[in-house]
Order: sequence, then structure tokens, then C-alpha cells
Amino acid sequence: MKITESTPAVLLLQDGTLFHGKALGKIGTHGGEICFNTGMTGYQEIYTDPSYAGQVIINTTAHIGNYGVMDAQEAESNQVQIAGMVCNEFSSVNSRFTATGSLQDYLEKAGIVGISGIDTRALVRHIRTKGVMNCLISSEIFDVASLQIELAKVPNMEGLELSSQVCTQETYFLGDVNADFKVAVLDLGVKKSILSNLTDRGCYLKVFPAKTSFDEIAAWQPDGYFVSNGPGDPAVMPYAVETVSRFLASDKPVFGICLGHQILAQVCGLETYKMHNGHRGLNHPVKNLETGLSEITSQNHGFAVRMEELSASSQATLTHINLNDQTVEGLRVNGKKAFSVQHHPEASPGPHDSRYLFDQFIDLMR
Repeated sequence: MKITESTPAVLLLQDGTLFHGKALGKIGTHGGEICFNTGMTGYQEIYTDPSYAGQVIINTTAHIGNYGVMDAQEAESNQVQIAGMVCNEFSSVNSRFTATGSLQDYLEKAGIVGISGIDTRALVRHIRTKGVMNCLISSEIFDVASLQIELAKVPNMEGLELSSQVCTQETYFLGDVNADFKVAVLDLGVKKSILSNLTDRGCYLKVFPAKTSFDEIAAWQPDGYFVSNGPGDPAVMPYAVETVSRFLASDKPVFGICLGHQILAQVCGLETYKMHNGHRGLNHPVKNLETGLSEITSQNHGFAVRMEELSASSQATLTHINLNDQTVEGLRVNGKKAFSVQHHPEASPGPHDSRYLFDQFIDLMR
């Protein structure tokens, strides 16, 4: 069945709230954890970010789809990763002459079920109050009792391990084999823009699946280790904690971003927790406590490191703090050449205030 402008769809939240709208993408029924991104642009980068696996994204900007998609240039992975999409106004046609296709065709081909015509302001205000929760989008089931049965099948993000599902399943290389530095990347759901920020700075990369053993990774004799972003609950990833603890013991430079930051924190004995809403957007202010400077950052996370534990830790030191809610945004491991940040310094999309962090990693290897 082909979607038309009059094809109906519904959005059911876990607390029973029901929204009616118009279908987009593929006709079907699908659910996930609903959350919102406040970015004004970059929807294709958001949808293809592996960190969004298992999540239904609300785009808070009013118009989605108006500039179409560019398959190769603006995708952060090889496929659409989100579990569903919610927006206010959806455009099935686009006006950018460089676009390779429409967002409607892109999402339909990827099998993504979405809904438009929603008062996203009211929806986001509801979620900001109640907190993130599971939801279900359907353009084929409209009976509330039947929707609730399907919604009950959606797994909770807390306690869910997803990195091994979205990461590469085989090792691969990127960059110039004669580059100055060899960096081993532990792929927990890495974005292409992160990898390009490393190769652009003279790194030859070998990207390993999430559950690769330390011995196999170390056999390549890298100059440094990078631990990537990714989806799911960091508290249920003991395999990654074990591997990164071996990275740290090697005394080689270690750099972690987002989920990689949370894993490095666990190596230091720090606990992570599920946030009320998380941070997803392009305008989050973060203060670098080592320089005293503030940065506008790109963010995408629903878990965080406990501030009280980091403040009391003898193993790690707080380096960055979120100026909106005072949560942990970065740490440095004491006595080691290892550091991590919660935000996304590659910022695709987003501001490039934090890209100096890649240079710091290079300096540590140098």
C-alpha cells in the first residue's frame, strides 16, 4: 500500500496518551523509546546515527523533508537506524538540487514507520514532564486495545544491549596505510564522521566489532585506542568494560566518545544511570574546566555518569560539565593517557567547537 497525504496514523505512548496524525515512510506498526532532538537541521545524519537504534525520534523543528537526502554524503552509517520518526510538517518533495531523493522514499525503502501532523511542542512538553518512555506508531492498527498489546512487546532501553547488533560484523581499514598513527577503533556503533575526523588527522584505522577480544586488537600494535559512541545501556556491556580496561592497562592513549565515555567511566569504577530525558540536539552548552572556556556541543545520549561518584573518585577527574543541568560531560583518567567526553566533538550535524579533542588524542600518540 502506498502512502498518500490522507493516510492516517496514530502514536500511542506507554502512559496511554494517544495522538492522531498522518502516515509517512512505510505502512506498518513499530515501536521504540520515544525521545526528542532539538536540532534545526541534519535529519538524515540523525536517522543514520547508530546511537539512535531502538529509538523513535521526535524532530522539534517544524519542517522535515524539505531538503531531501544525499545518500553518500550525509549518512552516518550504512542504513537508517531509528525505530520510527515523529514530526509536525512533513514534505514528501524537496527543493535542494543536489538531493539524491526524497525523504519519503528514503524512509519507505528503509522500512521506517513514521507519523506527521503531530503537535510536537505539546508532545515534547509531555515527555519533558513524564520522562522518556516507550511508544508505538501505526498506520494499520487503530484499535487502542490492540495497540497496547503491541506496545507491551517493545523492550525497555534500560538493560538493553544494542552495540553488538549495530556495529560492524567484520574488521575493516580506513585511511592511508602510511599514515603517522595506527588507531584501533572499538566499534560500539560508530559514526562515519568520527572516523573521518581521525583519518583527516593522519590516522590509519582498523575498526573492530564490539565484542572483539583485546588480544586480537592489540596484535595489530596500534599507537592508540578509540572507543566509539553507540546505543543501549552501558551498564549491561561487561565485555566492553573488560576490553577497555585492557586498553587502559596497556598505557597507550585512549579516547572515548559518548557510550565510549560511559564505558571508560565504568572501568574507573563509576556507575552510569538512565536520565529522565537525556540530551539530544545541537546547542548544548558545555564548559571545559581545564581551559575555562565554554563550547556549544552536539549531543545524543540517554545515560550519564554519576557526578557524585566522579567527584569522589581517585581514579578519574572531571574535565567538562553541562551548563544546563550540571551533568558529567568529560573526564580524564588519573595517571593515564586516557580521556573521554559525553558530547559529540565530530558534530555532524552541529557546531565544531569541540573538534580540538581529536587533536588532543593525536598529541597523546605523538
